Amino acid sequence: MKLLITGSKGQLGTQLRKILEAGKSEMGKIDEVYSKAEIKYVDYDELDITNLNEVINYVSSFKPDAIINCAAYTNVDKCESDADAAFKVNSIGSRNLAIAAEKVHAKLLHVSTDYVFNGQGNVPFKEYDLPSPVSVYGKTKLLGEQYIRENCSKYFIVRTAWLYGYYGKNFVYTIMKVGKEKGHLDVVDDQRGNPTNAEDLAYHILKIVLTEEYGIYHCTGTGECSWYDFAREIISLSKINCTVSPITSGELGRTAKRPAFSSLDNMMLRATVGDEMRPWQEAIRQFINNVDKLKLE
Repeated sequence: MKLLITGSKGQLGTQLRKILEAGKSEMGKIDEVYSKAEIKYVDYDELDITNLNEVINYVSSFKPDAIINCAAYTNVDKCESDADAAFKVNSIGSRNLAIAAEKVHAKLLHVSTDYVFNGQGNVPFKEYDLPSPVSVYGKTKLLGEQYIRENCSKYFIVRTAWLYGYYGKNFVYTIMKVGKEKGHLDVVDDQRGNPTNAEDLAYHILKIVLTEEYGIYHCTGTGECSWYDFAREIISLSKINCTVSPITSGELGRTAKRPAFSSLDNMMLRATVGDEMRPWQEAIRQFINNVDKLKLE
């Protein structure tokens, strides 16, 4: 098996690499086929996914059996002021990988987002619910999904949300750092979703890509909460001397509009490879327990 992973230096890409090199994750062992696989890890400095000819040439030369695309422009607020750059990476980059994958008959697993939904309602979104993004980030990610569906016959689109992992910047590390420094945090309590551990997501991605169960997946931690609830749990588990107060999104004053409710239902996982995503409280508890033990790069 030949596997190409793009965006390999990001939070999820790094987590995938660690699991592949170890042959296991916190969720359990991964398929033995990966131990014999030829795997290439590339990031923007090695492969510019926004350049169609470059992508076609690279993929045609390597001829992977599968591509896992973790590359994305994820700065939600900056997407509003730099829409062209967000469009090139999230939309055109996805299209280019789809075109190249199709030329070599490769599978393409693409990581997408809860931000493709408008955040209205109070019932978790299922894979068949119609997307209606409210931000440039969400719109460019949705167009990327559409380009993949139009240009690749063997695709998996995996939507996730509120992702955190051991490597890179994320909400959990920010809350821990600022909580220690300031002793008080104001966190929004009018946005609800599913905290997702990158370990869980990577494990499921590696299960999905070996199948022919093509289509759209939701893959998030089990259960939902607000950012305020999540922050309180992080502070409590970390035993940091810090108070946490709820505020509204309006008080925070972010540039891009966030979906107020973006909880996802992992229906496709349950119907195919199985949903082993941990309850968000269990996943963050193990994450906090492990942080001090790991030598992070």
